[in-house]
Amino acid sequence: MTDIDTLTGLFSALGADDAPGWADSEAEENIPQLARYRFLRMVWQDIDAWGSAATDWVEAYRKEGLAGGAVERALRLGLTPGELGEIAREVAKETAFGLLYSLADPTDGDLPPEVEEQLPGWCLAELSPQGEPTGRILDALYEDLDELEPQGLPGDAR
Repeated sequence: MTDIDTLTGLFSALGADDAPGWADSEAEENIPQLARYRFLRMVWQDIDAWGSAATDWVEAYRKEGLAGGAVERALRLGLTPGELGEIAREVAKETAFGLLYSLADPTDGDLPPEVEEQLPGWCLAELSPQGEPTGRILDALYEDLDELEPQGLPGDAR
């Protein structure tokens, strides 16, 4: 897809701050920026849910779940659901970064090089709107994770 106006419109619809910049990068550099942006936007929605839905998950964890006791103790010590949400959001952000980094570089250093070189890797690939592979890989997504962090959300302490 190389139509700049169409790309810019799609980036704008997804909420990109610099929709023309993202569109230009995709068109000029043949980088699957729209797929990257869409994927990272979804990752941030999941990360942010830990903060924005803290009241809901704190209450659910209090009723059941492995972390129920820890959540109950934290509340008794004076932490609010919002504060627990801030902690959970940061843990989710670090986890997402680690997964995205591992997607780009599965070598973790725990195995001898002669074993590592025999192991399969993986990638996240772009599909067309019709579900067909485009041949373009979404590589090094961890590099853009912080850039796409939502800022100034209503009720957000960030």
